[in-house]
Amino acid sequence: MRKIIGLAILLAVAAVASQATVVLTFSGFQQPYETILNYYNGGFGGSGSGPGPNYGVVFGADALALPNGPGSNVCCEPGGSTGSMIFLTGADVMNVAAGFTTGFSFYYAAPYYTGSVQVFSGPDGTGTQLASLFLNTNGSYCGSLIYSCWTPIGVTFSGTAESAVFAGTANYIAFSNVTIGSAIAGTPEPGTLIMFGSGVLGLAGMIRRKLTL
Repeated sequence: MRKIIGLAILLAVAAVASQATVVLTFSGFQQPYETILNYYNGGFGGSGSGPGPNYGVVFGADALALPNGPGSNVCCEPGGSTGSMIFLTGADVMNVAAGFTTGFSFYYAAPYYTGSVQVFSGPDGTGTQLASLFLNTNGSYCGSLIYSCWTPIGVTFSGTAESAVFAGTANYIAFSNVTIGSAIAGTPEPGTLIMFGSGVLGLAGMIRRKLTL
């Protein structure tokens, strides 16, 4: 009976986790301009940072993490983040193998050039385009550096997405707090884990009652 209960709880954990909101802050990288690659897939960045958290998220080879510090023109990221993301070329892709629903959002700094982000149902920007965001320029020097004026932007969509394509002028737009599963950028509500825990405990109790009747 205990094995059955344990399996049911694990399945419930997996189901809730697949729907959870994930926020990528790009704060765990040790080297400026380090390729992100598999860092958010439980792996390593191009310069060896990691292993990172396993969110099932993989970036293309031109997506770079930029931690605050020497050599960075970025600061004042929202939500306490100390890192951001840029692209070496004008576009790159973020793939989420398990897919995500509900929404997609982030903060961006674009002092010089506009950009765009499209959300697709398939990997690598394939399948149906589910949503599109246009990024206007938003100023410079809100803090001590050029890339310090941050604008939140997000979108809701129907269906399940597996990729997002970031496009714009190479090396001229910074992104922070990229949020998968919500149209509001930032950290998930603190109560989410509490509610999740209560749900799992309730499920375990319900299964136990059914098995002992």
